[in-house]
Amino acid sequence: MTWKIKQSSVQVMGILNVTPDSFSDGGLFHGIDTALRHVEQMLQEGVDIIDVGGESTRPGAASVPIQVELDRVIPIIEAIRSRFAVPLSVDTSKPEVMLAAVAAGVSLINDVCALQQSGALEACAKLTVPVCLMHMQGQPRTMQQAPYYQDVIGDVRQFFQERIAVCELAGIDRKRLIVDPGFGFGKTLMHNVSLLRDLGEFSALGLPILVGLSRKTMIGNLLNNRPVHERVYGSVAAAVIAAMHGANIVRVHDVGATVDAIKLVNAVLEKN
Repeated sequence: MTWKIKQSSVQVMGILNVTPDSFSDGGLFHGIDTALRHVEQMLQEGVDIIDVGGESTRPGAASVPIQVELDRVIPIIEAIRSRFAVPLSVDTSKPEVMLAAVAAGVSLINDVCALQQSGALEACAKLTVPVCLMHMQGQPRTMQQAPYYQDVIGDVRQFFQERIAVCELAGIDRKRLIVDPGFGFGKTLMHNVSLLRDLGEFSALGLPILVGLSRKTMIGNLLNNRPVHERVYGSVAAAVIAAMHGANIVRVHDVGATVDAIKLVNAVLEKN
C-alpha cells in the first residue's frame, strides 16, 4: 500500500509496539489478536498511519536479535495488511527487517539510527518507500548518560545535513526522506524543550518533519513527575505545539485525543 505525506495537513501516526519492554505499552499488544484489536481502535479514532515496532528503544534497552525482531513484526504486519486498509510504518534499524517489512506491505521505514547500521543504506537504496531519519546521541543503552551539545538545534541540524548527503550518495532520493529530531534520545529536559520551541528551524532542510513526544519522560518531568499513563493531556499539548511549529507527522499512543486536537490545528493553519 502506497503512502505519501499530505502537505495539506498534519498527520497522526499511531504507535503499535509488539515488544515486551517498551516504556509505555510493553507487552500490551504482543499477540496478533490484541494487536489487531488495537489497530481497529486506532482506525476508528482516525489514525493516518500505524508504526509497528519490535525492538524497544527506551533508555537502557538491550538490542534484540534479528530473527526475534522479524518474528515479532512480520506476522503482525501481514495480519494487519490482510484485514485493514491502513498504511503501515516499521520502526527498525536492521536492514533485514526493513526489507522483509516492505515485502510484507509496509509503506515507510522509521529508523532511530538514521540508516547508520551496516547495510541499512544499501537496503533502503533498493526500496522505493519513504525513510525517516531520526537523530540520537549515543545508543539506547547509554544515550541518557550526560548528553551534551554545544548548540542542540545547530548540532542536530548539522547531523541531518550530513545524513541527507550520505543518503543521496547511496542513491536514496532526497524526496523520500523525513527527519525526526529525536525527542528523548540523548537529550536532557532543556534540550528537548529547546527542540520543541525551535522546531521550525528544521523546516529549512526542506523535508517533512516527524515528531515523537507521546508520554515521554520530558512530559512527566514538566508535569511534576506524572507517571506514564497520566501524560495524555501533556502529550496532546506537545503534539499541538509541534504541529503549530512545523511538524508534518506526530507519532502518538493516544490516537483519538490527538486526532481531535490536530483537526483544530489543521483548521487554524488552513491545512484541510
